[in-house]
Amino acid sequence: MKKDKLKILYEDKYLIIINKPNNLLMIATEKEKENTLYHKVLLYLKKKNQKVFVVNRLDKDTSGIVMFAKNEKVKRLLQDNWNQVIRKYMAIVYGKLEKKEDTLKSYLMETKTNLVYLTDDSKKGKLAITSYKVIYETDKYSLLDINIKTGRKNQIRVALNDIKHPIVGDKKYYQEKQKTKRLYLHSYYIEFNHPITKQLIKIELDIPTEFIKLLNYTNK
Repeated sequence: MKKDKLKILYEDKYLIIINKPNNLLMIATEKEKENTLYHKVLLYLKKKNQKVFVVNRLDKDTSGIVMFAKNEKVKRLLQDNWNQVIRKYMAIVYGKLEKKEDTLKSYLMETKTNLVYLTDDSKKGKLAITSYKVIYETDKYSLLDINIKTGRKNQIRVALNDIKHPIVGDKKYYQEKQKTKRLYLHSYYIEFNHPITKQLIKIELDIPTEFIKLLNYTNK
């Protein structure tokens, strides 16, 4: 993505949906204030005299669909009904999975260092529900179609790492023996009823080129 070029997937007077590239922060940190998706959307909408409110987030290393609202009412309506929004991801993980389709349920807690881990204590942890289906596999990797029922931080990464099939490129939860250019996790599908117009909106992205290259390379 060019310095200020946004990949806009949908926009109306109430909301805007962006295809976020990997390796881009969502919001500012102490070290980085301006090179964020929020800042880029803010500048874009400022020219239209419109405001911006974050509806959902993706990790810096994850690519794909991110939604922003243009007023606080729309943001609240979307977030209050977020569990009704259908969200699908694709991920490339290490190895062949014994169960080709499964739903992973766990309770997650976050440390002071922003790491998320599993706990058996339902009173302390937040429930995370992650469903997956294997759609393609090679000798080394599996491509998964993932549907999340909850929106917990890092829930896909933690759940897959827990079943010994970490996402390729996940340097946060898995110590890789090989170097990869990116985290192979991509938010590719969203489906929801527009909070104002009630229109059914569906957005689906193609599989990223890097995913195809990795799978083709290992299949030769």
